[in-house]
Amino acid sequence: MLTLLLCWAAPVVAQTARKPSSYEYRPGSEVAPAQPATGPDYLSRIDSRAQFMQLARVYNAGTALEMPHLIFVIDRKNAARIYYINTPRFDLHEQFVRRQGLVRSLDKATLNAQYRDPERRFLFGTLSWQRDLPGYTYEFWEGDKLTAPLLRQTDEVLHASFRDPIRFKTNSTQHEQLASGMGLAYVSQEALIREQRFLPLNTGRAEGRIRIVRSEAQLRTLTPRDIPVLDEVPIALAPVAGLVTQRPSTLLSHVNLLAKGWGIPNVYVRDAHNALRQYDGRWVALEVTNNDYRVTPLAGPPKRPTATATRPVARNLPRPDLSVVALKPLAALRARDSSHCGVKAANLGTLKTALPPAARVPDDFCIPVAHYQAMTQRLRIPQRLQELQRRPGFSTDPNVRRDALTALRAEIANAAPDAAFVRALDTQWKGQLKGAGVFVRSSSNSEDLPGFSGAGLYTTVPNVTRTDAVAKAVQTVWASVYNFEAYEARTAAGLGQDAVAMAVLVQVAAPSDSSGVMITRDPFDAARRHITYISAKRGLGIRVVEGKRQAEQVMYSTWSKAVQVLSRSAEDTQLVTNAGGGVREVPITGSRQVLTDALIARLAKVGATTKQALGGVDQDIEWAVVGDEVLILQSRPYVDGSAK
Repeated sequence: MLTLLLCWAAPVVAQTARKPSSYEYRPGSEVAPAQPATGPDYLSRIDSRAQFMQLARVYNAGTALEMPHLIFVIDRKNAARIYYINTPRFDLHEQFVRRQGLVRSLDKATLNAQYRDPERRFLFGTLSWQRDLPGYTYEFWEGDKLTAPLLRQTDEVLHASFRDPIRFKTNSTQHEQLASGMGLAYVSQEALIREQRFLPLNTGRAEGRIRIVRSEAQLRTLTPRDIPVLDEVPIALAPVAGLVTQRPSTLLSHVNLLAKGWGIPNVYVRDAHNALRQYDGRWVALEVTNNDYRVTPLAGPPKRPTATATRPVARNLPRPDLSVVALKPLAALRARDSSHCGVKAANLGTLKTALPPAARVPDDFCIPVAHYQAMTQRLRIPQRLQELQRRPGFSTDPNVRRDALTALRAEIANAAPDAAFVRALDTQWKGQLKGAGVFVRSSSNSEDLPGFSGAGLYTTVPNVTRTDAVAKAVQTVWASVYNFEAYEARTAAGLGQDAVAMAVLVQVAAPSDSSGVMITRDPFDAARRHITYISAKRGLGIRVVEGKRQAEQVMYSTWSKAVQVLSRSAEDTQLVTNAGGGVREVPITGSRQVLTDALIARLAKVGATTKQALGGVDQDIEWAVVGDEVLILQSRPYVDGSAK
């Protein structure tokens, strides 16, 4: 694919304006808007920048993502003659071949052979100017079944007919392995992405005050009218007007998912602290598009607050069913059970039956919302919340709210547990799960909702191994209903604080060799349903969703069967489970590669099965690999930037 399709990756995964390559044969492929075509149909050699630009089509002209490129054809039957094609005039290679009369006919089978047959007549490629290198590169469609002789011939013909230095750009792991085996110098898509100065994670426009954040203390003072400029994505964030980071992060970090749900612009800008230093403390309009970002100073505070700062229309949370009290194995749960166990647990119950043998869901059980409700009544939490909300400064000062909610969480987490509940919990844990280490997780009625994922708002307690610790972990998850960021996010979404009902998922800990998240479509182009985006790290998956270090990010196409690497993992440590409970950090040695192509293809197939089992809606899936086994830990509807 054209580099311009810069699939964005992990650290951010971000992609920019994603357009199909001009040479990609795909029924229904869109083509870039036509540009005025002047000059000859083709040239047999290019000896100047002016000649290149005369034939080039330019995507995103005048923006940070400007991409001049032209397509070329090498006719191997005719002494390897090369045609540098007038690309504004000829959208696709086959158009040129037909109109020039190089072949009498070019049916679909013959055309496909030009991408797959080692004895093909034509080589169809693209030549681009990479402004961030800078330099010229040539490339092929990611599904092109290149061979060493074909690539060697292309390289020789281009170097003989193109004046400036030029390098091969790989668009798939197969291309990269081929070039490496040949000893041919190349530029990877990952390397080009690292050079990008701007990557849009969520497009949009916001008005607010730029705040360059350099400390945790400053992070705590942000308001819904601020546009923070952060060094890296934080683990948690209360609603803000917009978001800028100067280190790339993973697209599926909790904060990035929340930004999509809030509908705010979210962008990576290299060296953003320096780039935006002149605006620190000033009121501005931030506009992020697929092609660029713009900061425009305002005379003062905006008259109309941004989306996250306005009082939203009240939304009703799903009403919980309090009649179910028994702790329930997930194998017994289906979608209808979400009313008492939450969507997260109900989805996993459905998948527990649907996924084998391709993958499995770890053994687990649900603690219905009735037990949370009983705890809140016993501790008078609704009355305590009302008292806090009436406290001076609670509604106007985020620091007052933060301190009050911290105290409320402590009351819940440290309260003496109900003895009968502890006995039932211990019996279920030891009977069903054989006392294995477990992850204790939220499954509330205020997450996995249309337009509100709730990603990362509530607490997960990892690898709990003792009876008393399991009960304590459940209370910690209950208490996380009043995490500051969760409270603020619900307020911004118009969700009633007194309507939250928390079920709890108790899931056997998976000693993951690798883990991560995937989306069952291209997150940058909803029309590309044949793409699966996968983000991965070694060890436990906590680090992936935190987004604080670059993950390995790849795209897999079920159409081309190609793997495109957007980034390799930047981690030098990984999290593993501790035998005595909890997790610990250990060093990573060896290759930065986390996933093999074969495993990527397996994950994509499991993702497709998961999507089908959950109603055909695109999914945001948390997965893990233990040995040769794929585990699915969670699946929620994917919330893109258009969901409100």
